[in-house]
Amino acid sequence: MDISIIDVSKVNRDFGLVIGNSDAPKTIVEFINLRCPYSKEWFEKSKETLDSYVADGRVKRVIKLFDKEKESLQRGNVAHHYLPLDNPQESYDLITELFKTQDTWKDLTLDEVAAYMEKTFSLTDVSDKTYINTIIAEANAANIQFVPTVIVDDHIFDESMDLATLKSYLDK
Repeated sequence: MDISIIDVSKVNRDFGLVIGNSDAPKTIVEFINLRCPYSKEWFEKSKETLDSYVADGRVKRVIKLFDKEKESLQRGNVAHHYLPLDNPQESYDLITELFKTQDTWKDLTLDEVAAYMEKTFSLTDVSDKTYINTIIAEANAANIQFVPTVIVDDHIFDESMDLATLKSYLDK
């Protein structure tokens, strides 16, 4: 993936699911899709580290659930539409669980994913078209094409970022 075309100045560091202290000295922005295996890998690999930084008040996470047109990622789009955007911590907990159970729902039809969200998590579709379209427009303006795309300050990463590099940027 060519991350050199990404314009980080077009990325809103406050819009999305904000996890942690909004005044934290560092912000990490994560464009992810819940069906993407690379987003899952990134999320699970970095979760313990980022949870620690968030708990210490050193990092604010801004998670952007990025609806993608790719057929296999549309299942993630459906799941995104069930997350309670007004409760970022609850959404974060659900993201954690959805990545853990991705093998269970990754090959379901779109309707079956919706039913899975309703039956398994007692959620209803709360699609917020403004929210969805704002993230898509932001990603397009910044030339973000792939998930995951992770931004710390002006540093752009994909799923191949190692934790030592992540920590070095967060500790600066």
